[in-house]
Amino acid sequence: MATSDSKPDHPPSRFYALVPCAGTGTRAGTPGPKQYERIAGQPMVWHTLAAFAAVKRIARTVVVVAPGDGFFERNATSALVVPCGGATRAASVANGLYELTRAGATEQDWVLVHDAARCLITPALIDSLIDACAGDEVGGLLAQRLPDTLKREEGGRVAATIDREDKWLAQTPQMFRIGLLMHALEKAGGQVTDEATAVESLGQRPMLVQGGTQNFKVTYPDDFALAEAVLKGRAR
Repeated sequence: MATSDSKPDHPPSRFYALVPCAGTGTRAGTPGPKQYERIAGQPMVWHTLAAFAAVKRIARTVVVVAPGDGFFERNATSALVVPCGGATRAASVANGLYELTRAGATEQDWVLVHDAARCLITPALIDSLIDACAGDEVGGLLAQRLPDTLKREEGGRVAATIDREDKWLAQTPQMFRIGLLMHALEKAGGQVTDEATAVESLGQRPMLVQGGTQNFKVTYPDDFALAEAVLKGRAR
């Protein structure tokens, strides 16, 4: 699909997905990497990859795993699996972007970076992000307006109540040009926790695209039961 910046003498930009899948998930309390725990009968990451496989505009999905990770050797996938996970999420994404360019992507192509543990993402949400950002100069991310009162803590007690009026919860996918994101991650360093933060460090202002309450990241033990209930509800 051509984006608004397409020209007759310039090939249309393509859309790629990149799923960092090298984390250990220590907060989840699982015996191994949480992305491989079974939810609704399948490994969590399987639900994530299925959503991207259903979006026909995605040219290819790259999964970044830790060196020595044998999960995909035992479980075949149509995605490109590269064992170049780094010590941080930012390092894994940067390495994955490099592998994308080796596989034929250009700096002008778009990449949608998505958490493996956001297994409730839907093709409709992915499409809505692409539709919103494909003609934008910067790109953007799925996000949700903060619904709850926000507190700042000091020593286990409330130090202040923070105005939530203009606050959003960042989600994924986060969609940017490959070249822009590579430059942003190189400049920002390895400690940024999402791609939008790296792009913001360049003085850019990513677009906020309405996500969904179900598009949460499975992080803590209770999240597994909630994700399973949602997936089983969708199946019914």
